[in-house]
Amino acid sequence: MGKYRKYLEFFGLLLLAVLIIWLFGRKLDWAQVKIAVQTSDWRLILLAGIVILVAYVWRALRWRVYLAPLVTTSFNEIWIATTVGFAAIFTIGRFGEVVRPLVLPMRDKRVNPAASFVTIMIERLYDFISVALIFAVNLLWFSPPGSSSSELTRIRIAGAAMVILLAVAVALLIWFRSRSASVVVWLDQKIGGRSPLRGRLKRALISVLDQLATALGVLGQVRELALTIGYSLLLWFSVAFANLLIFRAFGLPFGMSEALFVLGWSMVASAVPTPGGGAGAFHAATGAALVLLGVGIDRAAAVAIVLGLVDFAPAALFGFFYFLRGDVSISRLRAMMTVSNVEHAVEDEKVTLAANAKPLGATVNE
Repeated sequence: MGKYRKYLEFFGLLLLAVLIIWLFGRKLDWAQVKIAVQTSDWRLILLAGIVILVAYVWRALRWRVYLAPLVTTSFNEIWIATTVGFAAIFTIGRFGEVVRPLVLPMRDKRVNPAASFVTIMIERLYDFISVALIFAVNLLWFSPPGSSSSELTRIRIAGAAMVILLAVAVALLIWFRSRSASVVVWLDQKIGGRSPLRGRLKRALISVLDQLATALGVLGQVRELALTIGYSLLLWFSVAFANLLIFRAFGLPFGMSEALFVLGWSMVASAVPTPGGGAGAFHAATGAALVLLGVGIDRAAAVAIVLGLVDFAPAALFGFFYFLRGDVSISRLRAMMTVSNVEHAVEDEKVTLAANAKPLGATVNE
């Protein structure tokens, strides 16, 4: 049964995507959706696709900085791994997330598989914090159409609360990075494992914290932090600008504030592990955000559909090209995806990181 579990999970998520898409589209006038797409400015949509490709360049450059303390690799190899990985996410959903950190060591023998996995963990943290912070700060001056003064006050309070919570979360991460070993030992001693369920929960918590400590250990220099923060801002503001171009292509008179508001909704929904880059959930959340901004439901659906394609398809096209060209061996990829291989590599990488860890603020040439 275990060998078929991943297939059952995939088909379950596929059915979930179909259900969400049905709920999303059952009240739409698809003739009006088609008209909205046909009358959009495809020159602006094409330009948005180019901007999205630039965003993937920032993502690849940022990954290279994450890897720098562990190994040196070329941008070309990182670019191929990035696009192939997002082609997998676009095709099979978040299950494809494992492809990207495995393609890179397959292409470049100097890269340990665990180094890829550890740095992808850092990337997920950066993306979550970046989008959440941009969304929260944007709420401080965001003014939805038709909002009363009391509603605007509540929006401002929500934005301020989110900023404070994120600041606390970042402070806790910084504190945990310096005290991770003692925190893990303390929790291991304090949490009893008398019942089987409690024991499994304890092991899961310790494992997550251990992996988080390993990931945070990669970023030990101020220069690395500055570069990764800079690339993160370039990445997400590029995505927001591409979204703004798509809104203009559909005749929506939105500014960057509205684009950032929709981006927050879209990226949360894209984390739903359905095929097609969060298909269904992404479109429903994006459409709902646009309706809140006063867009008609049919036009909102049209924008959401095009937005989903533009956000994922450009990188996916490159990824499929590399697959077809033979840059990635599917048989080798399957062999590398065995649990034992990844686990052994992760343990080796933890030892390496522990041996080479530097305090935050160490000089680059130290």
